[in-house]
Amino acid sequence: MPLALTKLAYLLAAVCFILGLKWLASPGTAVRGNRVSGVGMLIAILVTLANQGILSYTVIAAGLVVGGGLGLWMARTVKMTAMPQMVALLNGLGGGASLLVGGAEYLISHAEGRTFPVDSNIALQFTLLIGALTLTGSGIAFAKLQEMMSGRAIVFPFQKALNAALGLVALGLAYWQVSDPNSPLWAFGALIAIGLLLGILLVIPIGGADMPVVISLLNSYSGIAAAMTGFVIRNDVLIIAGALVGSSGIILSQIMCKAMNRSLANVLFGAFGAAAGASTKSAEGLTVRQITADDAAIQLAYAQSVIVVPGYGLAVAQAQHLVRELADLIEKRGGVVKYAIHPVAGRMPGHMNVLLAEANVPYDKLIEMDEINSEFERTDVALVIGANDVVNPGARTDASSPIYGMPILNADLAKGIIVMKRGMGSGFAGIENELFYNPKTGMLFGDAKATLQKLVQEIKVVS
Repeated sequence: MPLALTKLAYLLAAVCFILGLKWLASPGTAVRGNRVSGVGMLIAILVTLANQGILSYTVIAAGLVVGGGLGLWMARTVKMTAMPQMVALLNGLGGGASLLVGGAEYLISHAEGRTFPVDSNIALQFTLLIGALTLTGSGIAFAKLQEMMSGRAIVFPFQKALNAALGLVALGLAYWQVSDPNSPLWAFGALIAIGLLLGILLVIPIGGADMPVVISLLNSYSGIAAAMTGFVIRNDVLIIAGALVGSSGIILSQIMCKAMNRSLANVLFGAFGAAAGASTKSAEGLTVRQITADDAAIQLAYAQSVIVVPGYGLAVAQAQHLVRELADLIEKRGGVVKYAIHPVAGRMPGHMNVLLAEANVPYDKLIEMDEINSEFERTDVALVIGANDVVNPGARTDASSPIYGMPILNADLAKGIIVMKRGMGSGFAGIENELFYNPKTGMLFGDAKATLQKLVQEIKVVS
């Protein structure tokens, strides 16, 4: 294929990536954005295969079949509750792919006695370090989310000092390999080993409540590693795609940090969740008002306005389709139903949006926190399903609370509140939720799916 045609095809692929990313920013155009991005990737793959003779097409076809088969199987079988784990795993695979490509380029050049230009060599060092860090860091995130290890922050003495020392050693090794083209092969291996170790050490002190930010950040790391790989192998479309992923991941991480009223540094190094959060306020002497499904059904059936606040518990129960059915019944009776989406609800960025979109909830009903908070005071019922910390009024009132200052959904300001939970367990922050003891709150205990089924049946028979 002529070089000019190759460049033009890569440019077309890059335009598809940019347009796809823009459309992914809105639920209404997300499907189109996903498809356009996929077309861009297909163009990039086909053009690369037409111009590179690294492997035989038989090997490439076998890889496509195996990889595509695994991807299809995961997409169809992984439950919504496990989607964050899958995203973490895919981030790790992206970092691992960059590590393998960069490592292969280094080993081939070393065997052939070739040296990299300084700019490519610098990019190579970042590819190795960030790719290795992303691989193991994402593995730890996966293990925490999958509950294969404790989801709380794991800390030990001099942890930050050790991380800093390892980081300096890694930079020293990278500088050595850039400045001395004849540096020994063990320096290459040591840099990768330190990157793998840093990935573990940087993620274990991050508690489960911060996992959405971590997943977004690791996604950014995988993009940066890919962009650096593009510089190493001189592939323009890989540079552009990696830069888009890297920058968008950083921006999304900052948005979520703002939603928690915390800095990115505090998320990464604050060890939030190392122990159960403490608060000067106690639930001693306070009581909750428990209600039945019949009570809740009557309250919802006659409500003119309802705001549903979804949380991770809704994903666990796989009850999103029943929520949609419940909302349809309320709207048939003349009520208005909206969904309040907190930026860090769930276990990954956009978790609740994806969950509700799966149940075909209209996109215009999914309303972000800043837009919907002013509506709670005029709302008849706030229906909280499986959410906890993101509706805890202690974030506004209790200066001793670990989540003090975090913007929350103002469910406590609604005229009536129904909270659906299995029990009185705390959220990831490990603190009591003042909303549960609000006189306006009715606690509806039980599995969300079974409870919603009862509510749907009861509303159908309400005259």
